Amino acid sequence: MVKIAQFHQFGPAAEVIELAEKPDIPNPEGDQLVVKMLAMSINPADILTIEGDYGIRPKLPNIPGAEGVGRVSKIGPEVKNLKAGDLVLPLGGGAWRESMMCRESTVIPLPADIDIDQAAMIKANPATAEIMLTSLVALKDGDWVIQNASNSAVGRYVIKIAKRKSLKVIAIARRADVVEMLKADGADVVIVADEKTDAVKMSEEMALQTGGELPKLALDAVGGYASNQLAKCLADGGYVVNYGLLSGEPCKVDPFDLVFRRIELKGFWLADWFKTASRDDILSLYGALIPLVMEGVISGAIEAKYPLDDVKQAVAHAAKPHRSGKILLTEPNTIGGI
Repeated sequence: MVKIAQFHQFGPAAEVIELAEKPDIPNPEGDQLVVKMLAMSINPADILTIEGDYGIRPKLPNIPGAEGVGRVSKIGPEVKNLKAGDLVLPLGGGAWRESMMCRESTVIPLPADIDIDQAAMIKANPATAEIMLTSLVALKDGDWVIQNASNSAVGRYVIKIAKRKSLKVIAIARRADVVEMLKADGADVVIVADEKTDAVKMSEEMALQTGGELPKLALDAVGGYASNQLAKCLADGGYVVNYGLLSGEPCKVDPFDLVFRRIELKGFWLADWFKTASRDDILSLYGALIPLVMEGVISGAIEAKYPLDDVKQAVAHAAKPHRSGKILLTEPNTIGGI
């Protein structure tokens, strides 16, 4: 039997998620391979999916888990570039399980010596940061980028990846106690502001700290009035890219900026990117990110790890506010619960 985490109804994540067992996975055929999962991350999107509040509502019952890392245990006769024992990043979702069947075309090969925990967090947040910095707006060395929710997982990846690309970063944070951390990550300017901070005053403060240079790209994880704050900081013709709704409110941008300053508001969702991306696009994306993980340029903080058996406790922990890092699931019974 194979252990899985699943839910049969939408609701509070820690209440509806459950550990179950399914029959053993059959031997792979064709280009199929069996992957034994080693570590799986718990993301806010996973929690929202279980609660029924994400962009899509999956059919029930559902096995959640957007990302994780595993080791190939069996391969089909038509698998060309992988062998048993190789580490891989499955791309198809449903990762919260002991083992899963994949096709060779739906996994990314990983170096044998990559950090397992960091590999478990590479699919979503670093990829979101990389694509937003490279594929949505044409930027050149020395250009400025501004973002809110800067101490979030995506926010910190944005700062580190932007510095590798010779971009300058203005980081907006709600709390003064994260300023030094963001500067250590590489942020050039850090501004402490919340949803009550006047957008014009914030833009004026930013311009003073950048010597009058204005960003072309703003990354918005908050929505609501925070979208307007970012729009006011942009150069004419700049882009606000919204990829989250932490405020729970619709994005608000002054029509003056949209009409007379040609500010554009775009949305970005990694799941949508995958729908149209070619295999070469995907390999190129992770080909750029994997070396950064190997070199230690990008890494995600981990607050706790739980075996898959303790998925309820893990999900409850992940749903708590003000965590200092990710919660990971690991192989069943490999560690004690935290």
